[in-house]
Amino acid sequence: EMAMSVVAWLSPCTTISSPNKFSCCSAISSQAESSFTTTTATAIRPAVILPGLGNNSNDYEKLALILKGYGVPTAIAKVSRIDWLRNAAGLLDTNYWRGTLQPRPVLDWYLKRIDEAVSEAKELAQGGSGTLSIIGHSAGGWLARVYLQEFGSSDFSLLLTLGTPHLPPPKGLPGVIDQTRGLLYYVEKNCAKAVYSPELRYVCIAGRYIQGSRFFDSSSTYNSEFVDGAEQPMSEVAAVSNTNAETETGTPFRTRFVGQGYKQVCGQADVWGDGVVPEVSAHLKGALNVTLEGVYHSPVGSDDATRPWYGSPAVVEQWIRHLLV
Repeated sequence: EMAMSVVAWLSPCTTISSPNKFSCCSAISSQAESSFTTTTATAIRPAVILPGLGNNSNDYEKLALILKGYGVPTAIAKVSRIDWLRNAAGLLDTNYWRGTLQPRPVLDWYLKRIDEAVSEAKELAQGGSGTLSIIGHSAGGWLARVYLQEFGSSDFSLLLTLGTPHLPPPKGLPGVIDQTRGLLYYVEKNCAKAVYSPELRYVCIAGRYIQGSRFFDSSSTYNSEFVDGAEQPMSEVAAVSNTNAETETGTPFRTRFVGQGYKQVCGQADVWGDGVVPEVSAHLKGALNVTLEGVYHSPVGSDDATRPWYGSPAVVEQWIRHLLV
């Protein structure tokens, strides 16, 4: 598992205070979306794909091919699995131990990879002009928000996140630790709020693959009301290594294991999610929020037929239109 426990603070899971429940494929900001339905498509924008924690660029090559089939040229930020060990540099920062870690300089290496991919995508644009789309998977989604804050958003008209944990975990809950060591609190406080406007559209997609369960039964003293406003995940690599080909309901052991991961992200175990990130954590207030049924978190361990992830053909078909307007 590549010593992921050392750098679990950059887990791909985060949580958001979502006051809404989603039963199937749904969108919060439906009125905002309707204002764009009459937009006439011009030259299709190139897209930049940002890998999630523990993933490498190769995990997204199939997704890039699928997008190419829709006429969307893509550039993937060049990241290897071993690159994530760079995050261990945060251990030398006193802010890590205080839980007040900031993205820079510890994440400068990833921001540089984004910048290189953005330059590549600009070259793919027709005539070398126009705006770009960013597709951020898991941690790549909130890292995209850091990039937009640090480098500006004028080159972009769409940020589409796939299973991204967007908010820090609730404070003061027993057994809940901010594995990002303050990074998501920084993002929440300092990065621009989500919008859905003609200039820049935020689209946040969540998956409902498996429902977690509490480690103890309902007689436990655990308070389920703390779900409102959390974020925090387990390592994606660890999650993948502990999954199998069961159905969405899973075995009691699996649902409890997944539920503990969900609890670290949003403060509650018995919620639906994509196996790593709770549904409520993958949405942002102000964005166009969408939930897709049966969608698994990671390209690692996914199967297009029985365990599709956000980048599987049938799933891409459900969100591709956001890149074509």
